[in-house]
Amino acid sequence: MSNALIIPGVFGAIVGSFLNVVAFRLPRRESLIRPGSHCTSCGTEVRPWHNIPIVGWLWLRGRCHDCGTRISARYPVVETVTAALYLAVIANKGLDRDAILPLLLVTALIPITLTDLDQRIIPNAITGTAAAAGIAAALLIDTSSVPERLLAAGIAGGAFLAIALAVPGGMGMGDVKLVGVLGLYLGSAVAPAIFIALLTGSLAGAVVMSRKGVREGRKTTIPFGPFLVLGGLVCLFAGPQILDLYTDHAI
Repeated sequence: MSNALIIPGVFGAIVGSFLNVVAFRLPRRESLIRPGSHCTSCGTEVRPWHNIPIVGWLWLRGRCHDCGTRISARYPVVETVTAALYLAVIANKGLDRDAILPLLLVTALIPITLTDLDQRIIPNAITGTAAAAGIAAALLIDTSSVPERLLAAGIAGGAFLAIALAVPGGMGMGDVKLVGVLGLYLGSAVAPAIFIALLTGSLAGAVVMSRKGVREGRKTTIPFGPFLVLGGLVCLFAGPQILDLYTDHAI
């Protein structure tokens, strides 16, 4: 691995460790700073050398050093995925200012996915912070892109808001705000991101109904946020190409 990618990878793993904390504590309205990392079973504070991203979990063999309680494998998985996404952004955008907005988006999408899967909520603290950071970064990096980003956020978010109001219970307000954030970061590429989310979400729903039956399957709640995240990540790296492909083949 190139030395230019080692630092972003390590930094991504460290950020991933913090995002685990965000996803666990934020929905519970707990401080993200205090107390420090500790075993949720015995309450013992995690030693600094056991808190090294990925390595610490492997060192402890997935168990608390003091009480032996199993530590979820999700912690190193999230750290690894975050590191991989950071590396992908740098490899795709380069180690310069073009990577700032994609890195900010990735950082927001990880805890959004986790909280929606765990609690069926997308905290306003995450989408609000992501939106503010995105606007500020865009103003500093490329002011000319801001109108398009705001327009995409308004159209995409407005469309989902209309759906949420027209079909109560069919679309959460967290999803509406997430779509707005995706529009802000992806611009016009939010369109294929939404299409991918709808397609994969529908396929997942079909799988559930095929296993549980149509009646029971319709009663099964499937969070839509992770599918929006998937569409957002795909279009973060390939959005312009997808739009070009559609334009070239449009009648």
